[in-house]
Amino acid sequence: MAQPEEQDEPYYVMYDADFGLSGLAGRAGGELLPLPEGEVEGDEQLGEDARSLLESDLTDEVIRTLWLAADRGRFDPTARGTTIRSWLRAWSEAYPPPAPKRPRAATKYVSVIKPPNGPRAPAKGAMRDAVLAEIGAVEADLVRAVPVPGTVAALRSAVVEADEELGFRLLLRILKAHSVTVAKGRYDRFVELSDPFGYPFAVIRDDLRVDWPPIDITRRDSSWNFGFSELVSRFSGEWFEYTAREVVRDTARYDDVLQPPGTAAAVLLADVTRLHASELSDDALTALWLAGSDGGFRIDRYSIDVRRWLEQIADVCRERLRDVAPDHHPAPAPVRADLADEVLRELREIAPELVTREVQPHWHPIPGAVVARALEQVVTQVDPDLGFRMFLRALVALGMFLTRARLARYKALGERFGYGEFHVTEVDHRVQSDE
Repeated sequence: MAQPEEQDEPYYVMYDADFGLSGLAGRAGGELLPLPEGEVEGDEQLGEDARSLLESDLTDEVIRTLWLAADRGRFDPTARGTTIRSWLRAWSEAYPPPAPKRPRAATKYVSVIKPPNGPRAPAKGAMRDAVLAEIGAVEADLVRAVPVPGTVAALRSAVVEADEELGFRLLLRILKAHSVTVAKGRYDRFVELSDPFGYPFAVIRDDLRVDWPPIDITRRDSSWNFGFSELVSRFSGEWFEYTAREVVRDTARYDDVLQPPGTAAAVLLADVTRLHASELSDDALTALWLAGSDGGFRIDRYSIDVRRWLEQIADVCRERLRDVAPDHHPAPAPVRADLADEVLRELREIAPELVTREVQPHWHPIPGAVVARALEQVVTQVDPDLGFRMFLRALVALGMFLTRARLARYKALGERFGYGEFHVTEVDHRVQSDE
């Protein structure tokens, strides 16, 4: 089977959920056999996984043990009058090795463990040893929870004699299938370990029982944008195949892979609560929304009261928190007032250029001077962190070009706020020249 460094396309581009044999094990038993006349419910990796096991030195009994543990014993090929190898061979024939593909670009909102730079090539043998170590770390839990004898030994054999990547996915599937709870630190290790494989994070997170700590809105575990500035960015461009409430709902569900469920909603709720309770005028709040969304949702043209709109956003967040984090009690995070002067300095330095531009200049334009004034009010009256995040969004909406020196300062300031690695990169393409 191809190793991660040989993939012509990362898994997170091809799949948005678990895939291959481990993904098949997570589905209902009625989908587990190739259908007549070449109609098959599966995916390309299923053929690769089948060939990996068939070409290994694993015995039929070890392969069957792996499958029964991953599938919770719902479907046993040998009970259907066939052998485990015959069953795998049918999948291999249904999904023969594909021709190499040209890589496709991934968008910002693909939920991935590693951003779209392609999977890294691990040192030879390092991934095998790392996966074996994780199996050893949860061995006692697996022995207690999994009723299929020999599961741990079968997993180790699969890693050593077949493929460590498949072995890792089967380990995750077996943990999920038997509701084994893993500590947050162990979960973080799974995320780190999956990095070189280029998984969509659903392979790790979906259905895995994690002992999550309480939500902490002061932590910055997201690699990307977050909160209100993330929400407004999602209304920029072509979002109209969804309703406005659906866009808010998706944003509130967009927890980073390392965050406890509900974190995105809690952070967004904190932002909109601050704005709603602030002394900013409705006109200033409207200008802030229009600049951040690049006029993508014209609440001013639809006669939508901005504070009522903020209340609706907050309602969606509370709904999400009731579902996934009912013990969370929303409370305001401390304001980073120590960085207010630095944010203001950056804003005021570029303000003479901002006032020469407009958001959506060809359709009900919003003057840059109005946007700059609203941003300064957010920094001084609401929250410098939120003000800086909205400032970055406004730079995109106003089509501002930046010097490399300016961008470097913005990134350094973002690091002081605790922003993730890819938060400020949205303005990277606006770099024009050095001062």
